[in-house]
Order: sequence, then structure tokens, then C-alpha cells
Amino acid sequence: MGVGRIYNGEPSLRESLVEVILKLLSEANEHVRQTVVNAAGEIGKFQFEVVSAIFDVALFDSHHKVRNAVIGSLKKMSQKNPKPTLAWAKQFLTHPDKEIRRQVCHGIELRGRTHPQDILPLLEVLQDDETKLVRDTLVHVLGQIAYKKGCLPKVISALNTWKNKDLVSDAMLEIIDVHSEQRYAKFSALTQDEVMDYISENLTA
Repeated sequence: MGVGRIYNGEPSLRESLVEVILKLLSEANEHVRQTVVNAAGEIGKFQFEVVSAIFDVALFDSHHKVRNAVIGSLKKMSQKNPKPTLAWAKQFLTHPDKEIRRQVCHGIELRGRTHPQDILPLLEVLQDDETKLVRDTLVHVLGQIAYKKGCLPKVISALNTWKNKDLVSDAMLEIIDVHSEQRYAKFSALTQDEVMDYISENLTA
């Protein structure tokens, strides 16, 4: 996106660029606010701190398009600039609003596909969440971070320490299903049979 290239390539314009998108965040048109969040996500891949205030507001926006843009930007930023982004995300995993918890859980997924160890401690906080929406998202994310090369052992190792055995059981079913021909078999590092064998041999939870 152009904003990210401008911010990274023209240091003299950084301050004014952030000021402009902050101002646009208050626009009545949700499409403008959505664009602001997308632009902030591009900046956040380099310097999350300067746009964190935008996400503090946009995460609670009244329109789903803006909130979905937060999820998309969180995915990009946590993948490229994980330390500050995940630190910001962590504080919302215990928020009273179930939709906030769901959004953040979904948003950190992409980092987990390549570095599951970075997000598993955050996901663990949600293991006893009683809201179906959040629980289903958590199980989905656990499946999504288990099928790339080298990821399954890290996921299983972490889940062996989780206390909610029912949640772990549901996650196992999702992980196995993710490796099916109907899902991501062609993209996964292991076959479904290999995954079932690995779980059988290594899951102690």
C-alpha cells in the first residue's frame, strides 16, 4: 500500500502523515475509517507505536467493516512487527466484550502460522472462555497454526500444559480436520494420518 511506502521512504513526511490519518478516523463515512485502519496497518508494520492510538479507537468502532479492517491490519502487523503488536493485543484478550476478544484472537492468527510459539501463550488465556463465539474462534486459530512445517509439535507441546481438556480435545479434532483433503491437505507439511499418529504419540493432555 502507498502509505506504508511513503512512511518508510520519506521520514520527513511521517509526522504529518500520521496526523492526517488520525484526523480522518473521526469521519462519519465508515469506508474512510476503514481506509484509515488499513493505512495505519501499513505503518504499524514498521512502527506500531505511532499508530497504536488509532487501533485503540478502531477496535471499538460501531461499524463491522472498520472492525474487520482492524483484524486484517493486526494480522499484517503481528507478522511483520510482532513484539509491540502482540503486546498491544494481549491486553484485550480479557476484555469484557466478547467481540473484542474474538477480534484479537483472530487478528494474531497469521503470526502463529509461522511462529506458533509467539501466540500460544496469548491464546492460552482464552481456554476457559465460555462464549461460544470466542471459543470457536480459538479452536479455529489453533487449527490454522498447526499445519505448516514444524508447527504441529509446538502446538501439541503447548496444549499439553493447558488445563481445559475439553477445549484441547476440540482443538485436536480441528487440527486433524484441517489436514483433510477438503481443507488444507495440499498445503500442510504432514498427511492427516501422520498428524493423527503424532497426536496419539505425543498428546498427554
